[in-house]
Amino acid sequence: MLTVLGFAMIATFLVLIMMKRMSPIAALVLIPALFCVAVGQGAQLGDYVIDGVGKLAPTAAMLMFAIVYFGVMIDVGLFDPIVRGILRFCKADPVRVVVGTAVLAAIVSLDGDGSTTFMITVSAMYPLYKRLGMSLVVLTGVAATANGVMNTLPWGGPTARAATALKLDAGDIFVPMIPALAVGLLFVIALAYVLGRRERKRIGYLTLDQALAPEASGETVLVGAAAGGAEGEGRAARRTGGGASGGAPAEGGAPAEGGAPAEGGAGAADEAAGTPGFQGLDPNRATLRPRLYWFNAALTVGLLTAMILELLPIPVLFLIGAALALTVNYPRPAEQKERLAAHADNVLNVSGMVFAAAVFTGVLTGTGMVKHMADWLVGTIPDAMGPHMALVTGLLSLPLTYFMSNDGFYFGVLPVLAEAGAAHGVSPLEIARASLVGQALHMSSPLVPAVYVLVGMAKVEFGDHTRFTVKWAALTSLVVLAAAVLFGIV
Repeated sequence: MLTVLGFAMIATFLVLIMMKRMSPIAALVLIPALFCVAVGQGAQLGDYVIDGVGKLAPTAAMLMFAIVYFGVMIDVGLFDPIVRGILRFCKADPVRVVVGTAVLAAIVSLDGDGSTTFMITVSAMYPLYKRLGMSLVVLTGVAATANGVMNTLPWGGPTARAATALKLDAGDIFVPMIPALAVGLLFVIALAYVLGRRERKRIGYLTLDQALAPEASGETVLVGAAAGGAEGEGRAARRTGGGASGGAPAEGGAPAEGGAPAEGGAGAADEAAGTPGFQGLDPNRATLRPRLYWFNAALTVGLLTAMILELLPIPVLFLIGAALALTVNYPRPAEQKERLAAHADNVLNVSGMVFAAAVFTGVLTGTGMVKHMADWLVGTIPDAMGPHMALVTGLLSLPLTYFMSNDGFYFGVLPVLAEAGAAHGVSPLEIARASLVGQALHMSSPLVPAVYVLVGMAKVEFGDHTRFTVKWAALTSLVVLAAAVLFGIV
């Protein structure tokens, strides 16, 4: 009964948010609450929620202060040279822009933290996507999938969890998987190329001079975008190539040019009313602090280094970093208050989503739904598949890491799979390596707090992101699994 209700709860959540019948926050809270009552454990709902909130509170704190920190770094101009460099490399060609997104997300993922990766990647690429009128779900989908492949790094989490759960060495698990993961990363870059070709066909591309041209308002802006405005921002610049300027829908629903405002805002209306829209990386914005550029760069490098070396808990590092960034760049309390207010919307959205997700995970775990679902899936494996338990583990890692937290999968399910494999002579190392292949899909799971940073900063509806990304992320995971089998790794 709990197995059926568990799958029904997850399916109900996904259907409602993908059809946009409920907002993710409301769905994450109300649906598990109703199912908790349905299984006869309504009296324990408070305990489950408090337990879930307690486990995710450090993550919420980290995200809150990380958003403030990177928001301030954007304000002061730390990422301006990166965007200019990417723009010149991409030459305003959508193909190069999407490939550049994949490469940038993969490189930044070396820090091992998905939230940081998404904040830096979106900060650098979002204005460029808006300026060229590109689909923002392409940005979120490519970034999430690239980060998912790189999330298997030993300090990224899943590999360490697998090693701990099966009492193995993380290096013995990860190093042999490098060729298969490299194939997966190459596939993501190839996918980015294909998606970029699709975007180029849809919208054409600007010449570099046109992309850098002043806006119609007469203000020189590197990349202009009204906050929450129409997808096709930057219409004053003339496109070259086969542009579909007639308003063909982009991936994820927003009109390519001209039409109604995209999700979450009335940027076009604001502009019509004379309200200045968000100017992405405006080189003349008042918040710039060019004299402090190298201080901010050193502070960011030091912060990321301390995070990798685990000198302090990540929430503490970002709390200290945000305080330092605000104090040095904006010494006046009024300026600090203004910067905090400027980023309050993102902070509230993301932290609210994390605490709402705590309700979902708390009920899923507390009621025993997760355990029953995992036991049922493992029990459906035929005895004849015993010698192929590594392959079975790889296939199961896709749905299980999508519908469960990494902790639940690696500490709850993986030992069972490893025990079943050992009974048929399959090495625990092979089981552990196979368990990593689902991470490309896992990073778009509604149970991963970092994904809400990604969609929130990119102003993309979670349902749109899910609908676009899941198929490509699942395909990437299957490519990694196939490569691992082909190379004899699993």
